[in-house]
Amino acid sequence: MYWNNCVPFFFSPLLSHHNTFCLSAMDSISIMRNVKDASETFLPNGMSGFKEASKATIGILGSGDFAKSLAIRFIRSGYAVVIGSRNPKRAVGFFPPLVEIVHQEDAVMKTNLIFVAMHREHYTSLWDLKHLLVGKILVDVSNNVRINQYPEANAEYLASLFPNSTVVKGFNVISAWALQFGPKDANRQIYICSNVVEARQQIIELARQLDFIPIDMGTLASAKEIENMPLHLFTLWKGPVLVAIGLSIFFYIYSFIRDIVHPYVKNKQSDFYKIPIEIVNKTLPVVAITLLSLVYLAGLLASAFQLNSGTKYRRFPTWLEHWLQCRKQLGLLSFFFASVHTIYSLCLPMRRSERYFFLNLAYQQVHINIENSWNEEEVWRMEMYISFGIMSLGLLSLLAVTSIPSVSSSLNWREFNFIHSTLGYVALLISTFHVLIYGWKRAFEEQYYRFYTPPNFILALILPFTVIIGKLILLFPCINRRLRKIRKGWEKSQLTNDTSTILLQASPERVTVM
Repeated sequence: MYWNNCVPFFFSPLLSHHNTFCLSAMDSISIMRNVKDASETFLPNGMSGFKEASKATIGILGSGDFAKSLAIRFIRSGYAVVIGSRNPKRAVGFFPPLVEIVHQEDAVMKTNLIFVAMHREHYTSLWDLKHLLVGKILVDVSNNVRINQYPEANAEYLASLFPNSTVVKGFNVISAWALQFGPKDANRQIYICSNVVEARQQIIELARQLDFIPIDMGTLASAKEIENMPLHLFTLWKGPVLVAIGLSIFFYIYSFIRDIVHPYVKNKQSDFYKIPIEIVNKTLPVVAITLLSLVYLAGLLASAFQLNSGTKYRRFPTWLEHWLQCRKQLGLLSFFFASVHTIYSLCLPMRRSERYFFLNLAYQQVHINIENSWNEEEVWRMEMYISFGIMSLGLLSLLAVTSIPSVSSSLNWREFNFIHSTLGYVALLISTFHVLIYGWKRAFEEQYYRFYTPPNFILALILPFTVIIGKLILLFPCINRRLRKIRKGWEKSQLTNDTSTILLQASPERVTVM
C-alpha cells in the first residue's frame, strides 16, 4: 500500500503531435518528446541538457502513482530514469517526457539500481527476471494495509525470492507529495536498512542527494519496524486525548450539577440556557491548566525517581516513560483548550442573556436610586485577572510554536530547555495566579459550596499547587546539588564504595569503638 493513493498529481502532460516513438525488437517504448521543453520543466537548475543531467540511470519496476513520483524526483535531481512496465504503451502518457518506458526485462538490463514500486502480492511476477536481477540492488518501497500483516517484512520476503540480489528497504515513509514537490514542509526523514553495508550506504547517499535526511536502521531485521511506521495513527496522542476527554467530561458534569441542577432543585430556577456556552467555558480553563500541570508533574516524578534510586541509569517505570513521551501532546492540548476558552470568553457579552442581565441590573440600580456602582476592589480584580490570562496565553503560544519541529530545530538545547522548562513553569505560575484572582474571596464563602462541593477553580488549583511546591522543593540547594550530580553520572553506589574503601584503609589504632 503506497502513500500516494489520495494525493493529486499535477505532472501528467498530454502527448503532443510532435512525439516520436521508437519501437525496439522487444516492442519497448522510449519516449523522445520535446526534450528542450521538458528539460526546462523537470531538470535541476543550471542543467540545460539531458546528458548533463544524467548522473546515473535508475530503474523503477512499476507504473503506479508512487513510481511516477519517484521518477519526477529523480529527474529533478539529475538522474536518468527508466520505467519497467508490463504494458509500456498504456503507461506512456502517465510519466514525464524524459522518462524512458520499456518492458520490465529491458529496464532491468539497463541499470544496476532498481526501485521495486509494486505491492507484495506482485513480487512473484518478477520471478522470470530472476536471472537478470543477479547482483543488482533492489530497493523495496512497499507498505502494508495493517500493522504486522505478514509474518515477515516485505523486504525480507523479497530477499527470499531473489537471494542473489541485494535488497534495501527505504523510501516507504514519505508521501508522493514530498517526492514530487520536495521535502520543504513534509517530514524529510527516510529510514533505510539492508544486510549489505555498501548497498545501504549507496541508498543513503542517494537520499541525501534528493534532499532527504536518511537514517541508518541497520540490517533487514529492522524492515518490519520501518514498514509499520506509516501505519501508526497518532500513537503518542491517544493517551493525552483520552485524558483530555475524560477531564472534560468530568468537569462538564461537575459544573452542570453545581450551576444547573442546584439552582433548579433549590429555587426552581431554570438556567439550562447556560449549557451550550457558560458551562463549556467553565470546563475549558480547568482542563487547560490541569493538562499543563500534567506536563511538568511527569518531570517532577522522574526527578524524584532518580533521587530515590540514586542513579540516572535505572529505567523509569513503563507508565512514567509513556507519560514523559507524551508531554508535548499534553502541552499542545492545554494550549488548544486555553485558546478555545479565550474565544468563548470574548463571545460571552454577545449573548442575549447577558444583555438582559445588564439591563435588569441597570433597572434595579435606578429603582433603588444608586447613581454610582463603582467597586474599586472588583475593578482591580478584573484588571489583574484579564492581564494574567493574556500573559499566560501568550506564553502558552510561545511554547506551542517552539514545539513545531521546524522551529525547535533552529534552537540549540540550552535555548529549547529555557523556553520549555523555565518559561513553561512561568506560564504555569501565571496561569495559577489567573485562577486565584478569579476565585478571590469566593473560596471562603459558604454559598459557593453547592451540594457541599467546592467550586471549579479550587479543583483546578490542586495540581498546579502540587507542581509548584514540588519544583520549589527540588530547588533547595541540598536536593538540587544531588540531582545535578546524578544527572552527570554520579551513582549512590559510588558513595557506598568510597565509604567502604575509607574504612578499610583506616588504621586500627585510630578506630574508637563507642
